[in-house]
Amino acid sequence: MQPVGLYIHVPFCSGKCPYCDFFSLRGDDRTMNLYTNRIIEEIKKYKLEYPDMTADTLYFGGGTPSLLGAERLCRILTAARQAFGLENAEITLEANPDGELQPLFEQVHAAGVNRVSLGLQSADERELRLLGRQHTAQDAARAVEDAHRAGIANVSLDLMLAVPGQTAETLQKSVQFCLQAGVTHLSMYLLRIEPHTAYWQRREQMDLPDDDKAAELYEKACSLAEKGGLRQYEISNFARPGQESRHNLKYWDLAPYLGLGPAAHSYFGGKRFYWPRSLRGFLAGEAPLPEEDAEIPAGSFAEYAMLRLRLTAGLREADCRKRFGHGIPDAMRRTAQRYVPAGLTQVSPESLRLTRRGFLVSNPLLADLLEEL
Repeated sequence: MQPVGLYIHVPFCSGKCPYCDFFSLRGDDRTMNLYTNRIIEEIKKYKLEYPDMTADTLYFGGGTPSLLGAERLCRILTAARQAFGLENAEITLEANPDGELQPLFEQVHAAGVNRVSLGLQSADERELRLLGRQHTAQDAARAVEDAHRAGIANVSLDLMLAVPGQTAETLQKSVQFCLQAGVTHLSMYLLRIEPHTAYWQRREQMDLPDDDKAAELYEKACSLAEKGGLRQYEISNFARPGQESRHNLKYWDLAPYLGLGPAAHSYFGGKRFYWPRSLRGFLAGEAPLPEEDAEIPAGSFAEYAMLRLRLTAGLREADCRKRFGHGIPDAMRRTAQRYVPAGLTQVSPESLRLTRRGFLVSNPLLADLLEEL
């Protein structure tokens, strides 16, 4: 049985950022204890149902997983290790870069955490306030140092691009901050204004960059990161060689992963399913629901192609033949060839991939590429 990636959604947060569309809420000690117990119950249940299952990545996402505290996190880690082995696993903890984090990092590192992802978003103070962040750039620098002192060398930072009023200068300041902090991984996301967020309510009054400006900022950020030694391997992700997120690569390679917790999604046993965005339902023993409205069948070549084309490596002929018994379809190659003169795709006998410029229009481009499948 192929090792899975284990994702645990920790929904607790100290506040709601105006751009955030993730499922998160405040939680007290009692609620977090109940949540921890429920997660451990699910881990044990899957172990009984799939006794041969192993996991080689574990990702605590959220929310702000570090709010659970070391004791609860270590309890979950111990249960996951007993159930799924976690041999030579990549184990990631998301955290906000505020407060004194070194004691927490030391305790979870002793339990197996070897990677930390910190939500910086910007190193510019004006942008941080606009994004509703409670930390400063100095707090983030200290958080990276806390992780390093605790023995966690693999540290990732998140940045937000196309923030209202963002300039090339403030963007460069943020990327350079990350490089100088000595991180091994950088995630950079274009800001999207989602419904049901505070930003959505006031989107008409916001000084958002237009599409051309956002594209310029994205390309500049990519260039700065790569000049600093972080190689782009996915639309939004950059890493030093060998430090790519093993867990996230499972998503893009259509490998099995099991999500636990409210709002967590899974691709397991050839099926996709999810828990509703309800902590009360999860604590009450609510079962996950099948994803029945997906336009592309789970596990299909179309889904594989859609996900792989998010990677700079793209679709590889040999991988397609090994997995599906056929190569990249000729119709897909012909469609991709039409975009080569515009610099959006690259096509060779061995692979088909989107360029950096192609990533900027990936949604319509992928829709066209997949239309014939």
